[in-house]
Amino acid sequence: MFQLDDKFLEEVGLGGLPDEQKQAFLAYFREQLELRVGTKLSEGLSDAQLEEFEHFIDRDEEKVNAWIAANVPDYQDDQVWQQLKSGAPADMPEIAVKSEYASLKWLGINRPDYRDVVAGVMQELREETIKNRDAILGSGASASGEADESAPAAA
Repeated sequence: MFQLDDKFLEEVGLGGLPDEQKQAFLAYFREQLELRVGTKLSEGLSDAQLEEFEHFIDRDEEKVNAWIAANVPDYQDDQVWQQLKSGAPADMPEIAVKSEYASLKWLGINRPDYRDVVAGVMQELREETIKNRDAILGSGASASGEADESAPAAA
């Protein structure tokens, strides 16, 4: 997968941002990534499918547990579950881990192309960031030499 960190910022030419702006930009980038991926993944899904997926986002314990019981009853033996569980902070509620697990399994069933969608959106955002890096850095000009008002603010 990919990491949104200092290395990523260096790769897109934003390694020189002050630390506070780095964190703000990474938060903005994550938000845009989630929004765009969610929009693309929802294309072609039925209302019932979208509602089912919302249960994972909302961490609806009853619905999440019911979905897991019906679709992956042996989830505790699944390597994905074990990795999520072992990688979760100690204070993270189990329903949060189960919701994440269920959403990954659900996407594998209902949108088996989800990894490609994430990678494609990530690449689009990466290219937009590189194109607009001068404006993001505050020089007021994009790589083409003209101001680009669509560039995200790093504040």
